[in-house]
Amino acid sequence: MNAASNAAPDAPGNGRAPTIRDVARVAGVSASAVSKVLRDAYGVSDDMRAKVTFAAQMLGYRPKTAARALRGRSYSIGVLTPGLGPFPTQIAEEINRHFAGSSYRTIIAIYGGDEHDETEGLESMLDRNVDGVILITPHIAVERLERFAASLPMVLVSRNGRGAHFDSVTDDGFAGAEAMVGHLAGLGHRRIAYISQSDQGLEPPYVLSSASREEGYAHAMADRGLAPWVVRASYSEDGGYGAACALLDADEPPTAIFAGADVAAFGVMRAAYERHVAVPAELSVAGYDNVFASGLHGVDLTTVDQASVGMGDIAARLLAERLDGRTEPKYEVVAPKLVVRGTSVPPRVE
Repeated sequence: MNAASNAAPDAPGNGRAPTIRDVARVAGVSASAVSKVLRDAYGVSDDMRAKVTFAAQMLGYRPKTAARALRGRSYSIGVLTPGLGPFPTQIAEEINRHFAGSSYRTIIAIYGGDEHDETEGLESMLDRNVDGVILITPHIAVERLERFAASLPMVLVSRNGRGAHFDSVTDDGFAGAEAMVGHLAGLGHRRIAYISQSDQGLEPPYVLSSASREEGYAHAMADRGLAPWVVRASYSEDGGYGAACALLDADEPPTAIFAGADVAAFGVMRAAYERHVAVPAELSVAGYDNVFASGLHGVDLTTVDQASVGMGDIAARLLAERLDGRTEPKYEVVAPKLVVRGTSVPPRVE
């Protein structure tokens, strides 16, 4: 007697679409294991993946379509951020503000800033049945993002590259960095160091905006016959502090330090203060982001405004369009703006 003759009345093939439990039964694994495979979760063995994939194909199981059709809308929006630093916080606040007057509520999750933690955070959002998700500066490989985005409306912030299933909004980091180098070189600086973000492990063109800034810096320096001077660090105050210490301790230190994030520039200013290097008289300092604190009295940081508030609003609008049924991908680039304040002046004549 074949297996079909023993099938239950509600088994697949009797007018009912196959479920995740059907796939688990055929594959000989648990339903949670099937869920992990279908979500491309970390820690799944090749053998497990092969069993589940074969069973799903044999049953004609369509997980992405079925899951969303069954659960309906939860009226919740997931926002994944690498931390509560000034830049991602401003974006998250604007996203929350955009949806505040609607039926949607935002769920903000903080991840560790690497692909493993981000993927777990995204899977957690899926488990919460969010209707859509916005990822701020994500490090997840594009292939994995596409798999998630095929079934979940998704928008990336500050990540370059056009997706097939997700939307993106970023600033023109190349142009922003070029503008800053032009400003500093125009003041007469020749030894202009740049603090770039640590390696992101991403392949062009799907890189974070910070990678474009480094390219813009190098291009602008070369155009003026100046030697690029790049130091890599985390985009944090401690990261900027450590990088600045190394730069200022050089035999011939830079006369200007351009940090790829305002928060790192704050660390540069701390390092200069500890070494009794006067800013801006002896060292010009510049940042990127134009976070709220950069304009405070006593900080007065020259920076590049990458319109974080604007990007947050655009990201929310793009996701709202997705929730309303739009399927074609959109990629929007915001023009940055140079903001000259008190931390950049001509170099001291030696």
